[in-house]
Order: sequence, then structure tokens, then C-alpha cells
Amino acid sequence: MLAAASLALWAGAPSAAGLELHGFVQGDYSARVTGLRPPGGSDFILAEERVQLSGNGATQNGRAAFSAKTDLIHDSLTDESDLEVREAYLDLSGGPFEARIGRQIVTWGTGDLLFINDVFPKDWVALFAGRPLEYLKVGSDALKVSAYWSGVQLEMVATPFFEADRLPSGDRFVMRNPFGDDATPALREPAARVDDPELALRASRAWFGWEWALYAARGFYRSPAPEPSEDPEAIALRFPRRHLYGASVQGAHLGGIVHAEAGYYDSRDDREGDDPFVPNSQSLFLAGYKRAIGRSVMTGVQVYGERMLDHDRYRSSLAPGMPEQDRLRTLVTGRFTWLSNYQTWRVSLFGYWSPSDVDYYVIPEVWRSLADGVWVAVGSNLFGGKEDTTFFGQFDRNDNAYLALRYEF
Repeated sequence: MLAAASLALWAGAPSAAGLELHGFVQGDYSARVTGLRPPGGSDFILAEERVQLSGNGATQNGRAAFSAKTDLIHDSLTDESDLEVREAYLDLSGGPFEARIGRQIVTWGTGDLLFINDVFPKDWVALFAGRPLEYLKVGSDALKVSAYWSGVQLEMVATPFFEADRLPSGDRFVMRNPFGDDATPALREPAARVDDPELALRASRAWFGWEWALYAARGFYRSPAPEPSEDPEAIALRFPRRHLYGASVQGAHLGGIVHAEAGYYDSRDDREGDDPFVPNSQSLFLAGYKRAIGRSVMTGVQVYGERMLDHDRYRSSLAPGMPEQDRLRTLVTGRFTWLSNYQTWRVSLFGYWSPSDVDYYVIPEVWRSLADGVWVAVGSNLFGGKEDTTFFGQFDRNDNAYLALRYEF
């Protein structure tokens, strides 16, 4: 329905002002370099070609605008094609209010590839396989309403159609199946209800050289958890309920950009903390600093932590042999980016390291502009860890090298 509405707007484009049509052709290829393969799989994690067509325009008075992005994708590994509507929304404005309805990508928070108050869906397969970074975020079919009052910006996002994170699976990645090699759990997603949507609120304001923001959200964890069952042979997965309360601040200080963020995850389906399959309530924090060195180098560092509440109850509920999570999980990230004077070359390195989990994930990349609208990127995704039960350690056997090539028109 949302895509049809966008196409109808597009069909009426002659009456719009500033109509723009553009797109690109892109190839993405990622091959595992460990010599290991998933059962029945290949060395390639990703081998696809896509064409994106996008358009946007506005009415003469500027009170209504539309935007749409659609990808036609061919998967060379399965020889199948698919059509994905990445964005298709209508913007309406009047006075201090703005509304956006349709499929849209929403980004909140201050973290660099770390997310606390950004509760919107993400595609971790895209990141781990080497697609361009824009594909980490996934669109939501939602209504976003914004208002401006006395220097305060208010945003409300209502999402009746649940969208899960896109997570790596055993058909493309070499991974341990916690339910057994032949198990395929049934997945139960939250029902779509107009009268009970996911809700996310954000209030922000600039004050004394800092941008301050408060967040609240009601919805679900976007990674599934096992559902209790009296039948040991029936394995089902669900998405537990979660509430979020958080805050962030960032500003230009100390010769660069300083930012900090905190949040509290209220695990609505395990407030007692004694269900080992449902995430416990958590408090989370991050602090970061990024700075330009000269005109061509950008550096950044972040410290992140998530502290599990009711950890003692969680430990006592674990079955024998189940891996135990630490009370406090910590992460440190670093970023280095070098741009040539004419920005035809970009060399970047981003890395995660967890002192608590003793694992890491490193992304080196070289990007080169070949001509106007034509570029190529070559990089790799390198994983490692002491155990194969930690977040990055589980992908230790999936180190890969990737190639992305794009022609824009």
C-alpha cells in the first residue's frame, strides 16, 4: 500500500517542483578466506548485483514532498531475484509540525556503529559481509511526527509493523547452532496492530554549546529468544518486549566532537531476571571523542558498556553447559580515516575490541573514485575471540574479503 501511494505520487510528478530521478548499478562480492564453508554452502558469503532507482520531489508550495528508493537485486549464489523497497514516504508540513508516513530509515543517538537509543532495525549481515555502510540501516513502515516549540524538537515514531534485525544464519556463515545442527526453530513475530504499535519518542535541544536529547520507547528486542515450551522437541523463537529510557549529549569541545549516551532497557518479559533465554534488564552507556587532524585525517575512539541487572538470578537459572554472560560487557572502538586532497582515495580502519568477552572485529577498507559517479571499494571483515559463544567470537571462522563497485546515474 505504501509503495502504491508513492508510485501514485510519482505518476503525478509533472505538477511537482524540483523533481529528481537518479539511481545506481552496484555489485557486491564477499568471499570467506578461512577455507571453511557452511554445510552445502560455498566460499562466498555474498555475490549480488543490484539496481537502485530513486526519486524525490515536492509540490510548488513546499508543504508536501515524496521520496522513494527501490532496489532490484539478483543473488548469484541462489540465482534468484528480489525487489526491495528501501524507502517510500510522503512528507507533509504546516506551521511547527511535520509528518512523514511510509517506509523510512530513522537514525537516533550519537554512537559510531554503537547503538543504545537507536532502537530501529539493522542489517548485520550487510555489515559483516561488506555491503556499503548505508545498508546497515533497514527501513520501517512507520508514521513520524515532528514538532518545534521554544527551541525544543520533539519526534514521535509509531511503527505498527514489526521489523526484526537481519542476523547472520548458517546458510551463509559458518556458525555454531545452539539448538543442534539439524534444528530449525519456528519464528513468531509480534502481530501488527494499529491500536498497539511500537512507539519511540525523542526530545532534543541545543543548550550552552551542547545538543541534549531524551529518549523513550516501547517495543521489542529485535533479536529473537527461545520461547518456553513443555515439548522439548518443539523449538520456537519469539521477540521479547522491551521498554527504553535514555539520554544523549554531544558538542564541539576539546578541539573535536565529544559525545556521550546512556540508556536503560526494561526487559518486560523477564523483570525477575530468572529466565536465561530472555535478556535481563540492562543499563548501557557510551562515551566518545572524534577529531580531525589536518584536512585529511579523522580519528575517533569510543568506550561502551552494558551492565546486566539481576545477574545473580540469571546465573542461578542457567542450565548446565550453557555459556554465561558477564555482569558487565565492555567494548572499545577506534576509527581512522584518511582522505586524499581531492577525495578520490579513502583509506579507513574501524575496529571493536571487547576486554570482557576477549573478542574483536576489524574492518579495513580502501575506497577509490574512478570517475564521476563511479567508485570501487575493497576491504575485509576480520573476526576473532577466545570463545565461540561471544558476539564477535562466534564469527571467528568467517573472515572475508569484499569488493563493491558502483556506477551512479
